[in-house]
Amino acid sequence: MKREVIIACDFQDQGEVLRFLDRFTDDKPFVKIGMEVFYGSGPDFVREIKARGHKIFLDLKLHDIPNTVYRSMAKLADLDVDMVNVHAAGSMEMMRAARRALDEKGSSALLLAVTQLTSTSEEVMQRELWIPHSMPDTVCHYALNAKEAGCDGVVCSPLEASLVAGTCGSDFVTVTPGIRFENDAKGDQKRVTTPAMAYELGSTFIVVGRSITAAEDPVAAYHRAVREFAEVKK
Repeated sequence: MKREVIIACDFQDQGEVLRFLDRFTDDKPFVKIGMEVFYGSGPDFVREIKARGHKIFLDLKLHDIPNTVYRSMAKLADLDVDMVNVHAAGSMEMMRAARRALDEKGSSALLLAVTQLTSTSEEVMQRELWIPHSMPDTVCHYALNAKEAGCDGVVCSPLEASLVAGTCGSDFVTVTPGIRFENDAKGDQKRVTTPAMAYELGSTFIVVGRSITAAEDPVAAYHRAVREFAEVKK
């Protein structure tokens, strides 16, 4: 599968998103639309971004009882996005319900399962979430559950991408947030890498937020991320 850079459009409202995307006069970058914008602007805004020619990762991280996730995913399937996700912690039955909803709608969207958030450290996972295993073991276990449940891949830290590929196969997609250019601030992320390191670790897609969206020249920053991650390495 072609490696691609996804820009996390985590802005306050749809106006900010559109003004940001208007700067890309010669590109149609793959974008992530998350809860903040979706809850404020609704599904019609997703349709507008799609109509502009952008691929969309709709990052809503569904996590509820299987029937609720099934019905919600059936609604999201109508938006014709390219990726959607659920929380792997919601159980295999819940992930199967999401898969069934997409299949029944004839959706081609990749179904991803979130393993552990890149803002979560192993210490927090063990002490607060009461998961008494290492981060790598937990991510790989969740990834195996996701694969068995019919997901196309997982959302994980780039630090675990190669482990997931070794556990689930190289065709199992890894979408990795927590990407920063060298010397950029980490913000609230804990498990981060650069685009170049994510390439070396085997990520299929990287999600880049503030290193692009807060850059003085976001278009140049996007092209830098593409050069470091997605272009053929010599």
